Amino acid sequence: MKNDHKSDFRKSCIKRLEFTSLFLKYYKNKIIVKKLENFIKRSDSKNILLYIPMDIEVDVKPLIKSLRKTKKREVYVPFMQGDSFKIVKYRLPLHKKRFGIKEPNNSFFKAKKIDLAIVPIVGIDKLGKRIGFGKGMYDRFFDRLNYKPITIFTQLVLCKSEKILSDNYDIQANYIITN
Repeated sequence: MKNDHKSDFRKSCIKRLEFTSLFLKYYKNKIIVKKLENFIKRSDSKNILLYIPMDIEVDVKPLIKSLRKTKKREVYVPFMQGDSFKIVKYRLPLHKKRFGIKEPNNSFFKAKKIDLAIVPIVGIDKLGKRIGFGKGMYDRFFDRLNYKPITIFTQLVLCKSEKILSDNYDIQANYIITN
């Protein structure tokens, strides 16, 4: 029963995000990216996990571009593997993979321990736990880490349920940044 509620909630959040106008998306993206830049500067994070955005997610590409220009920080992104992902250094070219997600080429270099993870969400439940696209990749990734980086959820328009929809394994963030 809870999974039906979670699935319905996920669908309504996605629909809401899809119908956000292009002008509003542009404006909201700028605000959120600025907040993320300020957080990164204040936290002095060196190794940062970001994501390559899909249309309904916060467009963090300008943030990736500016972070890559500094020698002090390393930018990592997910590289899908099996039921989860590993982190690889962000580099071009990007290739479209499963679920329409873009990612760089695989890397065999061991990624450094990440200080900060910026994670897109579809919504959050009453406990502030992540509702994603339903594949569980982020949940499995964080479950397999032997440390806990600072985690920030991002979303263009906050979609929050007043019910508990999460499972024990669903991840929770230290911060949520929206517009």
